[in-house]
Order: sequence, then C-alpha cells, then structure tokens
Amino acid sequence: MTFWILTLATAAILSFFLYKALTAKAPQADTETEMSVYKEQLSEIDRDVSRGILAAEDATRLRTDISRRILTLDAKKDETSHNLSSVSSVLIGLSFFVIFVGGAAALYTHLGQPGYGDLAQKDRIANAKTRMDTRPSQDEFWAKMPTDVPLNQPDAQFAEMVKKLRETVEKRPNDLEGHAILFRVEFGLGNYRAAAAAKERVMSLTETPSVQDYFDYAESLILSSNGYVSPQAEAALTAILSRDPQHGPALYYSGLMMAQIDRPDVTFRIWQQLLRNGPEDAPWLDPVRQQIPEIAFLAGQNDFELPETGLKGPNAEDINNAATLSEGDRMDMIQGMVSQLSDRLATQGGSPAEWARLINALGVLGDTDQARNIFANAQEVFGADAAALSQITAAAKQIGIVE
Repeated sequence: MTFWILTLATAAILSFFLYKALTAKAPQADTETEMSVYKEQLSEIDRDVSRGILAAEDATRLRTDISRRILTLDAKKDETSHNLSSVSSVLIGLSFFVIFVGGAAALYTHLGQPGYGDLAQKDRIANAKTRMDTRPSQDEFWAKMPTDVPLNQPDAQFAEMVKKLRETVEKRPNDLEGHAILFRVEFGLGNYRAAAAAKERVMSLTETPSVQDYFDYAESLILSSNGYVSPQAEAALTAILSRDPQHGPALYYSGLMMAQIDRPDVTFRIWQQLLRNGPEDAPWLDPVRQQIPEIAFLAGQNDFELPETGLKGPNAEDINNAATLSEGDRMDMIQGMVSQLSDRLATQGGSPAEWARLINALGVLGDTDQARNIFANAQEVFGADAAALSQITAAAKQIGIVE
C-alpha cells in the first residue's frame, strides 16, 4: 500500500508542475523599465521648456506622443496570455497523471512483486531458510505430478528384454547387479523416477555407496521432478560434496537449489566459481552459462559479464611465431597479449589452465616478480581446489619461482 501511495503522490506532484508550466503566462517585455524611461522623457520636456530650449507647441506634441506610449504600455501589463486554453491544460495535466500512474503500475507488475513487502537482507535470508525447510519432499512433489504418464519403452528389438529385466528384478529385490543394470536401462530411456528407485535399491544393498552412486541418485530425483531439488536430492548432493567439494555437477545442482529458494546470491557465487575452475568442455557449464546472467541480475551483480570461452593469451607457439619480428616489436606483442590475459583474469576470472599459461608467459618475458604475484593471487583464488593448485604450481616450478 505504501508503494501505491507514494506512486500516486509522485504522479500528482509531477502533473501539477506540468499543469503550471502549461498555464504560465507568455513572456512579457520589461514594462517597468520602459515606463521609467517615458516618465524621464516627460521630465526632460518640462526642463527644456523652462530653460527656453523647447517651444511650447513642440512640447505639447511630444507630451501627447509619450502619453500615448505610456497608455499603450500600461494596457499591456493587464493582458493575460497563456500558451494553452484552460481546458486543454487541465486535460493534458490529467493525461500525464494517468500515464505516470499507469506506467508505474505496468512496470511494477512486470518487474516487481505485487503484495511482496520490502524486506531487509536478514529477513530475506530468514525467509529463504523457511522456504528451504518447508519445501515439498520428493514424494510430495511426485504426488502433484500426472500419474497417467507411461514408462518410455525401448525399440521392439529390446522391448522383451527390458520387460524380463523388470520382472526379474521385481522378484529378486536383493539382486545388486540386477538393480544396477535396471538403473542404467531406465535412466537411458528417460524413466528417471524408475531409475531413482533402482539406484536407491542399489545404494541400500551397498555397504559404502560411491560418489557416483550418490550423484546418479540425486540426478535421477532432480530430472524426474523437472529440475526441482528436493530435500532427498539435497541430502545426496551434500554427501557428494562432503567427499568431493569440487564435484562440478553436484555444485551446479546445489546452486540450482539455492536459486529455487530465493538465494540467487549464493547461486551466483557457486556458479561463478564453476566458470572459473572449468574445464571449459565440462557438460554442466552450458546450463550455467545460459542461466547465470539472469542469476547475476537477481543477485545485484549488474556489472557481470560472461567470461570468454577458450584459452586466451600467449602460448609457446605464439611466442615462437613472434621470433621473426624485431626484438622491440616481438616484446611489445608478447607484452600486449600477457597484459590482456592478466586484466581478464583479474576482472572476470578464468580456468586454472589460463592462470598457468599467464605464469609461463611471464617467465618467458623474464618478469619473475609479476609471476610470483600472479601465483600468490592464484593460490587465494583456488585455495580449496587441490587439482587446480597442482596445475598452477607446476607452471610456477617450470619457470623457477617455486622449488
């Protein structure tokens, strides 16, 4: 309600000032100055007559002429001239009021959330936690989905084999290998709910389920729910990340879950780290690239730009090709490429391979001090990623800044 009161008040104020501008008098000449000039001329005539400089007949004629001008000027002061008629001005003012209010309502309906009050950050975080704690379980979500959707069936050549597999596994609930095969078959057919049931049984029959088991189970649950990350899927993702904190697919789905509970800020941090860590051909980076611009906008990161794909910066071939240039041109070319790569990594981030390439390039240029600074920066960026640090440290060792 407060928003609409402010909107109406702002629209009324703006419309009022527009109305006043439209009904303002047209600019008039400076009549007071002209009037004082004419009065001074009358006084001069009297003085000239008294001194005998001006004849009485001429004085009378001049007084008559000046008096006529004074009367004309005085009449102008009482004229009221407007740019528009009163009716037109009122109509235009009302039109502006309607445009302001209607435009604000349309924009707010499109971009805002009618009925959603302004909340402090801590309140939004608390609401997100409530939303996470109260979101539907996997079974509750499944219960809302259509129940008459048949299982996808294989080609006729394999239909009988799949049918027998399903029947055999149903009769042998403790057949680990049978359930493992059934999972792969159902997942391949796109029967994700059936695949989740099979994988759940595999995990129950396995003393220590692997990271891949947990991920297969989580992904089956998520895909069977059209992308919804349930508490059961979240538990599987948590189990994965406790064993492998840099598991890319699990991090992607964890970020998706945070977006679903209205925490785009957390999603942005997770997905941005995925973009930095790569590898660039990772299958989970395509959906990240497609969705992260909107997530960045929702998280208030208005200056975010997607990092360019492909390794950028001078490699060994680039540097060797520059050997045909003069020494000055060669160094300028290499230095330019190094500077571009350095600036991009500092502002947009990049993969471990790009950081390693920058360190190698600086070593070729003999700028070991800058290479040490870049290596220290990389250690901060990839502090929790042992694999990334190993690749970057190898580059640092190659140029001799690390033993």
